[in-house]
Amino acid sequence: MGQIHAICISEKKGTAKFNVPEIELIENFGLKGDAHAGNWHRQVSLLSFEKIEEFRAKGINVKFGAFGENIVVSDIDLAKLPIGTKLEIGKVLLEVTQIGKVCHDRCNIYNTVGDCIMPREGIFAKVLIGGNIKIGDTVEVLNR
Repeated sequence: MGQIHAICISEKKGTAKFNVPEIELIENFGLKGDAHAGNWHRQVSLLSFEKIEEFRAKGINVKFGAFGENIVVSDIDLAKLPIGTKLEIGKVLLEVTQIGKVCHDRCNIYNTVGDCIMPREGIFAKVLIGGNIKIGDTVEVLNR
């Protein structure tokens, strides 16, 4: 079982994501108010807290949301979850749809430090059942 450490959104594409204490997830859409939400397979992006901490241990101070992630979760190695895995956060139900991503253009993080973890460590999910989530909520892996 994991725990949410951050919830991040951006209101416009191409702008930095900022942390919010709680948010509504909308079925078949994503996070309310996030520019990347929509009716597609990458409605929500998730990144492991531990992977961000490993990156920070290299001396690079990055804020939550810097990699474009929506939800930061501890105690689950997200990149190892197979596609189709269901994640439950309270009443919210997510389904993993993609592991990692191809970056067509190098992001600001990569250009600054020569590396970005989102393409290999981030995962994407769609919202099967919507509802509200907040920092501190538990995340349960229902099936692998």
